[in-house]
Amino acid sequence: MTMDPAPPAMRLASTGTILHGVSVGEVLGVSTLAEARLIAGKSGLDRIVQRLNVMEVPDILAWVKPHELLLTTGYPLRNTPQSLDRLVADLDERGLAALAIKLGRYLDELPGEMVEQADRLGFPLILLPNDVGFDDILNQVLTDILNRQAAILARTEEAHRALVQIVLAGGGMREVTAEVAGLLHAAVAAVDASGRLLATAGDAEQVTMLREAHGAGAASPTVEPVTRADGHYVAVPVVAGGHHHGRIVAFSAAGTLTPSDIGILERAATVAALVITRQEAVTAVESKYRADFLRDVLTGRGGTRVAERAQAFGWNLERPVSVLVAEIDPDADERPAQDRMLAAWQAAVRRFDPRGAVAGFSHEVVAIVGADVDAPKLARDALTAIADGTFSTGLSRVSTGTDSLPAAYGQALKAARVGRQLHGSGAVAHFDELGVYRLLSLVNDTDELHAFVRETLGSLAGDDDVENADLRRTLQVLLDTNLNVAETARRLHFHYNTLRYRIGKLERLLGNFTEDAHLRLNLTLALHVLRMRGI
Repeated sequence: MTMDPAPPAMRLASTGTILHGVSVGEVLGVSTLAEARLIAGKSGLDRIVQRLNVMEVPDILAWVKPHELLLTTGYPLRNTPQSLDRLVADLDERGLAALAIKLGRYLDELPGEMVEQADRLGFPLILLPNDVGFDDILNQVLTDILNRQAAILARTEEAHRALVQIVLAGGGMREVTAEVAGLLHAAVAAVDASGRLLATAGDAEQVTMLREAHGAGAASPTVEPVTRADGHYVAVPVVAGGHHHGRIVAFSAAGTLTPSDIGILERAATVAALVITRQEAVTAVESKYRADFLRDVLTGRGGTRVAERAQAFGWNLERPVSVLVAEIDPDADERPAQDRMLAAWQAAVRRFDPRGAVAGFSHEVVAIVGADVDAPKLARDALTAIADGTFSTGLSRVSTGTDSLPAAYGQALKAARVGRQLHGSGAVAHFDELGVYRLLSLVNDTDELHAFVRETLGSLAGDDDVENADLRRTLQVLLDTNLNVAETARRLHFHYNTLRYRIGKLERLLGNFTEDAHLRLNLTLALHVLRMRGI
C-alpha cells in the first residue's frame, strides 16, 4: 500500500531545485529506525522522501512513484533472489528515494551484486530491524513529516501576516526587504525585471556578497524559483497580473537557506506583487494627472501659477527649455508601442534632465527639458531603447517662459511631422533646420501641391520613365551648385560634355531655367515638394 501525507515541507536538492519532503538521512534519524543500518548507497542520503510504500506483490514496479521510501520483507523476491541487483537499477530509474528490507524471514542475505549496484548508483539500501513493524515506521515518519510541515507553515504564516501588515500600512519594497532580512537573518533584495536592484536590506557584508552573487548571473530572468547549488542564494519570482515583475532574492553566508526560509521568500514575493500592483495603480493615476496638466499647459489652458504647479510633479519650467514631441510612426503597433515609447522617454529624461517634464498623450510623447540638454542625443537614446517600434521626433526652439510653451509645442510637432516626411520613420528634426519645408508644410491642400509639381516639372514629375529620376537628380545638383557645370559634373561623376547634353535635354523639357531665375525658384520648390514624403 502507498501512504501519501499532506503536501510535505520543501527541501533543497543537490541540483538546486526545490522538492517537497525530508531526506533519507533524516528518515534514518527517527526513533523506530534507531537500529536500522545503511548497507549501501551512502552518497544518496540526500535523496528526498515524499511518501512511503510497502512492496509485497511481484509487480510492484508498476505502482511505485518517484521519491518513495519502499519497505519490503523480500516476500515477492523469495524465489528469485538473483533479480535483486536488477531491482535496484529499476527502482533508481523510476526515481525512488531508497529501499528498506527486512532479512531472515524470506531472504537470508542480499547478493553482493545488489550492494555494489546500489553503491554505484548512490541508491540507499537500508537493513531494517526485525522487531519493528512497518506500521510503526509509516506512522512515525509520516508524523515527523507532518510536524515539520506544521512548524514551517506556522512560521510562514506569521511572516505573511507581518508582511501584509507592511502593505496595509503603506510600506513599499524597502520595508518588505527589511522585514524579510530580519526574519531570515540574511541579506535580501528586491530586483526588477531587468535585473536592477530596487531595495536591499541586511548585514552590509552579506549585502555585498548578495550583490556579487546577483551580478554573477545567479538569478537569470525566469518565472521559476532559482537556487544556487550550495543553497546560499535563492531567487523567487514576483508575478502580478500574469506579468513577471522581478524577483525577491536572499543570500545567507552562514549556511544554506532552509525550506522554511524559501517559503517566507515566496510569501514575500506575493506581498511584493501587491506592492507593485498598488504602485502601478497609483502611477497610472499620477500619469494621467501629469498628462492632463501638461496638455493644458501646451495648449494654453494651464491657467495661473503654472511653474509652481509643475514643481509638484518635480518639473522645473522656470528656465529656458526646449519642447520635444515624439510621434509613433504609422507602421508601428500603436498601443504597445505607445507604452514602450513612454517608458523609454521617461528613462531618457531621467538620465539627461531629472527636472525635465515628460508625459504621454494618445499618439505621442511630449518632453520639456532644459535648453542646455543635448536634445537630439536624448531622442536617439529613447529611440534605441525600443527594439520593435519607431517614432519620429521634433525639437522646438528654446522657450524662455511658460507662456511661450504652446508655440514651442507647435514647432516641435511640426518638426516631427515634416522630419518624417523628409527622412522617413525614426527621424529626429529641429524646427530651425526645416527651412523652406516649414512653409510647404503649411499648405494643407496637397492636391494643389501636386498640381504645382506637375505644372512645373511636366513629365519629370512622375516615374513612368526610368530616366526621369536620373534627370531630376541632375537638375537638383545643378540648382544646388548654382548652375556650376564643372562642380556638378564632378559630383555626378559625369564627363563635362555628357552634362552639357543633359542640360540641353532638361531645358527642352522644362524651359530655359539657366537664364530664368524665377523658373529656377519654381523648380527648386517643386523638387522640395517631391522630397517631402506623403505629399
